[in-house]
Amino acid sequence: MAPNPYADMMKFWSDYKTPQMPNFDFGNVMNTGRRNAEAVSAASQSMVESYQAIARRQAELARRQVEQMLKSTKDMLVNGSPEINTSKQIELAKTMVESSLNNLREVSELCTKSGFEVFDVLNKRATEQLEELGSVAPSKKKAAA
Repeated sequence: MAPNPYADMMKFWSDYKTPQMPNFDFGNVMNTGRRNAEAVSAASQSMVESYQAIARRQAELARRQVEQMLKSTKDMLVNGSPEINTSKQIELAKTMVESSLNNLREVSELCTKSGFEVFDVLNKRATEQLEELGSVAPSKKKAAA
């Protein structure tokens, strides 16, 4: 009878020992994922609330600008000569430009503040996650033992 050509392979697999996996805590992985999702959700909620506040403020500022423009235009139509209206138009233009720049500055500050709030939420979670990884990672002392 011919020798079994697979005898060496069968011996190898019968002697094969599976490598030992370190203890892996799937619960910890799930908790980390949950905390990450909570941080992203909180950041998203903060962002939505900020966008809504910014939109409300922009609408309020625009309404105020239009009211001021209508009042000034009505005043110019009712009162005055072309010479007086010209100076009023110049004053109105100056006031509108200053007001627009102030409004733009205010809205920019609201956007910046919103961005920092969202960044702080995500940065806090990233820092926590790095600390968690540091506490889970095997130290050199444990590896030597």
